[in-house]
Amino acid sequence: MLVIWDLLLGISLILSFFGYMMLAKESLALKQEFIPVFVFSSVSCMVYFFGLAGFLLPGAIVILACGLLMFGFILFRKIRAGEKVPFSISLFKLAFLIGSVFFFQLLLQCKLVHYDNFSHWAIVLKQMLTTNAFPTAASNLIDFKNYPLGISSFLYYVCRFAGTSQPMMLFSQGLLIFSCFYAIFGIISEKKRFLLYAFLGLGCSTLSFFNITIRISNLLVDFLLPIFTLAIFAAAYHYRRDMKRACLVILPLGGLLSVTKSTGVIFAGIGLTFLTYLWFVHRKPGWWKDGLLLLTTMAGAFLPRLGWSWRMTTFFQGIENKFNVSASELTGKTPEQMQEIVGLFLKSIADVSTRTTIGVLLFHVAAIAASIFAVYVLKKKWNLWKALIALDVVLVLYYAGILGLYLYSMPLEEALGLAGFERYACSIVVLFAGGLVMCATVDIERSFHYRIGQVPDDQAFKSVRNKRRYQQGVLVCMAIAVTLLMSEYNGVLYIARSYDTSLPCKVRAVTGDRWYQDGKEDQHRYLIYGSDQDQQVTNFYMQYVARYFLYAAQVDGICLFYEDNMDNLLSGYDYLVVVERDSDETRLLKKHYGVTGEEGIYQVLKSGNKVQLVLQPKE
Repeated sequence: MLVIWDLLLGISLILSFFGYMMLAKESLALKQEFIPVFVFSSVSCMVYFFGLAGFLLPGAIVILACGLLMFGFILFRKIRAGEKVPFSISLFKLAFLIGSVFFFQLLLQCKLVHYDNFSHWAIVLKQMLTTNAFPTAASNLIDFKNYPLGISSFLYYVCRFAGTSQPMMLFSQGLLIFSCFYAIFGIISEKKRFLLYAFLGLGCSTLSFFNITIRISNLLVDFLLPIFTLAIFAAAYHYRRDMKRACLVILPLGGLLSVTKSTGVIFAGIGLTFLTYLWFVHRKPGWWKDGLLLLTTMAGAFLPRLGWSWRMTTFFQGIENKFNVSASELTGKTPEQMQEIVGLFLKSIADVSTRTTIGVLLFHVAAIAASIFAVYVLKKKWNLWKALIALDVVLVLYYAGILGLYLYSMPLEEALGLAGFERYACSIVVLFAGGLVMCATVDIERSFHYRIGQVPDDQAFKSVRNKRRYQQGVLVCMAIAVTLLMSEYNGVLYIARSYDTSLPCKVRAVTGDRWYQDGKEDQHRYLIYGSDQDQQVTNFYMQYVARYFLYAAQVDGICLFYEDNMDNLLSGYDYLVVVERDSDETRLLKKHYGVTGEEGIYQVLKSGNKVQLVLQPKE
């Protein structure tokens, strides 16, 4: 019976999404490519605001019900009017659908492995699903309480009705990722020019080259930041002469982006700046009305962020943010230390062995070469060089901001290690590369001798040789794109298949994945024993993984017992969890407590000065 209920909830979720998409198409007349990301972003923002108001679960139910009503109403109206459901699928849509299905079925095989899943993104989602509320100041499981919950709101909504498993969490985030990629293709106007889709598909495929440290099989949001911004670029350009629809589409995208991560405000600002530029360039009589609409959109896009700031000020007084710029932090580093940080930062940027630096250099070379080719060979004026300059400015300002983060906000130890630099750099390089590829696609579209519709399709090329070159270009772009995508697919597949040897798998095999219906945390104190391979105990990776699966905040880790201090150590805990056994652990536990020391959970019984360990049966 429970399985049937879960199945009905999953079907209801799908139909609800379809209801909102049908509304966006029928009533708002949005371009098909922008509908999924518009709907997902709008739902995310609505769930987010319900969460801020303290009505997370009731709000999710209302949103689900409204979507179902929309689906039923529009479907009934179509049937009553005798309308036939139009069905047509282009070659691009078929290719995109097939590629998406391949990756989605792969995500349903994946489980969480990355450190940051357990230190924040997965545990905060698990708590939201357990308590049906946003974390509060009393949420001991959440260390980074200042991280905004925009993306987590969408994942909560999907997982609330489709299941709370780790593969479903990843599938939910995959919906956002692929909806952004689908929206990026909305920048193409001439739909019959498959070369444009092939070229843009190649460009999007190369972005996975810079995302290798994050992968799509994680709940980290660093990759979502640039691709949401690219989706805003596409919508802004497509509706550049229709500011009302541009603002309508971009409002929820910008709103969700602003609460994706602390740096989301920067990326939202980049997207809105591009929209402002297009409004200025294409302004028409009565421009001030569109300008007022643009200002309203900007205010609305940053409203979720203001709501989060209000929540932090109201409910989290006295709790310091992870990175909080202050005068005390500024004086916390000496000039010599700052100079060392700057030197390390510049060295990392200039390191040609890193993917980000290689990407920046290659795309610079490609953009400059393409611009020269367009002028002297094609005799066309491309805008690619302008985009290169604009994106260079963004790149420099972003890197300057990250340097400021290291100098004035991060603790010294993290700053000297340039903590998170690779992910920060990947985000901006994905935006840099994606922006250039999109601009090049538009330039290519404008360079065809004939526009689609000017002449019959069989005469759409200036010469037979041009047609042959066109066909060769399509094949080359598709071949490279498929190769890059297969590389990404195989990389994710390798991670999925190696899960059985990962630390999360070992911890889960011992503790299980605990979900408490009452929403309360496990208050017991746990000591986790395992090896310090890859510094998994030293850097708290094992502790964070155990906290997630046990749903307990009081978790410590150890990789070595000191015989003289064992009773004193164990008496401070309720349970000893052996994740990885070794010869010393086995010998000491056998000698002092008469247990085998096998992997499992041992209850710590205290009687005066004596300590006993009792192996608990597996659940």
